[in-house]
Amino acid sequence: METRKIKKVFKSQPVLEGAGVRLKRAMGNKEVPQFDPFLLLDDFRSDHPADYIKGFPWHPHRGIETITYVLKGTVEHKDSMENSGIISSGDVQWMTAGSGIIHQEMPKGDEHGAMYGFQLWANLPASRKMMDPRYQEVKQSDIPEIVLENGTKIKLVCGSYKNINGPVKDIVVDPEYLDITVPGHSEFVHATKKRYTVFAYVIDGQGFLCRERTPFSYEEDGENYFDITREPYASNGTLVLFDDGDEVSVQTEEQAVRFLLISGKPIGEPIAWYGPIVMNTQKELEIAFREYQNNTFIKKK
Repeated sequence: METRKIKKVFKSQPVLEGAGVRLKRAMGNKEVPQFDPFLLLDDFRSDHPADYIKGFPWHPHRGIETITYVLKGTVEHKDSMENSGIISSGDVQWMTAGSGIIHQEMPKGDEHGAMYGFQLWANLPASRKMMDPRYQEVKQSDIPEIVLENGTKIKLVCGSYKNINGPVKDIVVDPEYLDITVPGHSEFVHATKKRYTVFAYVIDGQGFLCRERTPFSYEEDGENYFDITREPYASNGTLVLFDDGDEVSVQTEEQAVRFLLISGKPIGEPIAWYGPIVMNTQKELEIAFREYQNNTFIKKK
């Protein structure tokens, strides 16, 4: 088995989105197409309601899927198809925008004002850009949690581990989405599909990836840096993109590490992206925004 090596390392950066939501972007437009089929990963963890309470009022999406995973607090959503609901601690919403949807997402903190969550965008291939919109909402109680002999905990949102399957199914890019906690003085090895894009985003603690113990270079504003004073482990807010291989390895020393492990099948198509809409050509992008302005964006069945 060939263990994947570290290809690139990124640190999440603060951005302002929606109506004034302060969050950290782990990867986005500048990193296209390195994470194909994934487009964006936002980290909206905060203990201060002023950072998130203005939320994400009505806005369109087309050509993508958005995956929202909440750890603390709640997110209330409504859309143009008269769907509405609330996802709370431990819940996941996998929204396929497809041909087009207009929705809003309004976060609210828990009783202590904490709002913790992540939103991942997955691209759709040209053949499925205009598929019918749909939701897969998954409650915490429906997400399997696997505990290994060494104490490693795996929350299986999408994909499979051994003979256990996650509740989110029938996704175009064949993704895997795991929330993993590895205790101190332990190692976790997970098989991955060859030629799939695989990355890890650390959300707590620290760990060593790919058994590497030397300081790694990291990318910032499109430039590579190498810091010999930097510790060789990945810590909170670190995004690690892996090279190709059969498996990933994570090791810990005194501290435990918690991370999201995400993978998917690359699409390999041109990307035309502006705001919340991602198509294949500039012409398709112009059509989408013209339809949005003309109130013909939503396609009726």
